[in-house]
Amino acid sequence: MVAVAGDNQCEVVLVGCGAPKRGMGWYHAVQMIKGKCPSAKLCFIVEPWFMGAGAEGPGGPEFAEFRKETEEKEGIQFFMSVADLPPVAEGKNRLALISGRTADNPRLLTECIANGCSTIYLEKPGAPTVAELSAMRDEAKAAGATVLMGYNKNVCKYVSKAREYADANEGSHITFVSNNAYENTPESLGECFERNSEGMLKNMAIHELALLVSFFDVAVDTIEKCEADKDFSSCQTLKGPSGKDYTDFDKIKFTITTKSGKSVSVQADRCGGDVSWAAVDVDGKEVFRHSMPDEDDKANVTVLQKEYPGAMPYFFSQDPDYITVKESVASFCANGTEPTGIATIDVAVETLRVAEYLTPTLQEQLSS
Repeated sequence: MVAVAGDNQCEVVLVGCGAPKRGMGWYHAVQMIKGKCPSAKLCFIVEPWFMGAGAEGPGGPEFAEFRKETEEKEGIQFFMSVADLPPVAEGKNRLALISGRTADNPRLLTECIANGCSTIYLEKPGAPTVAELSAMRDEAKAAGATVLMGYNKNVCKYVSKAREYADANEGSHITFVSNNAYENTPESLGECFERNSEGMLKNMAIHELALLVSFFDVAVDTIEKCEADKDFSSCQTLKGPSGKDYTDFDKIKFTITTKSGKSVSVQADRCGGDVSWAAVDVDGKEVFRHSMPDEDDKANVTVLQKEYPGAMPYFFSQDPDYITVKESVASFCANGTEPTGIATIDVAVETLRVAEYLTPTLQEQLSS
């Protein structure tokens, strides 16, 4: 048995699966295998690390078990490189979902375009630097390929509800709060800093920066001022598993005011727990809050926790939004359906510009 895209489906190649229960690519695969994205048929998985040098290391045996089961039950084919993939099936469009290391993305995008992928779903932040992501945008445009981004919070319920409330109430100020559930220890945070070495603003909080770029007219050229909340924020230098030192925020809160007078805040905490939310203040008093997951979503989280025990908690709280973004991108690839609300690579370039601008600015404020 070999996985084949059906009517009104694109054939999907997942580039970068990662370790089961830890890699975002793995969770993308699980959702597509379960049929959660009707327009997407997962046909191929490219995983160089666990099919190569990482096969015997941490996560390697778990990946081998996942591969064996997936090949036997689903007919999904596994490859070590994009170059090894078979040609695109006649009459089909191919979607590449790139979910590998950020540093590898420029090369992987080039390889996927050369392989005939007409649409690229690119995980955040897209590339390590603005220059690299801008070059990727230009390369895709020249090749006629469309690049859409995995900024799932652009379609989150809690974001839309907070924006709707703020729009209806004059004088409102929104704070977007993002939390992870890492242990507040040097060992746990050091591992986090090394694995996400691009830094918090290019990694965890990049989703919130994408919201600011998409909906609040924030850009490097429109920022009037950015002020850190020093009482909340913390920047540390910690050793990662390799023994190298990494400097990053373990938590940060800041408020941006644009030249047009708009103001919005972001708060991110690596050790803040499983729940994220958007809060609306009027005259300094909180008048509205909507969380992710909300009460309607918690039942789904409970089911997923039992189905995938030990998996990263944020997979479950953001499960519906991952599905929404993937299905929208897959439907565009397969059927040409307009991907409403999905961040483009142009949005991603400006978001990365904002992250590169804010990181030294905020670090300087915290050190003074």
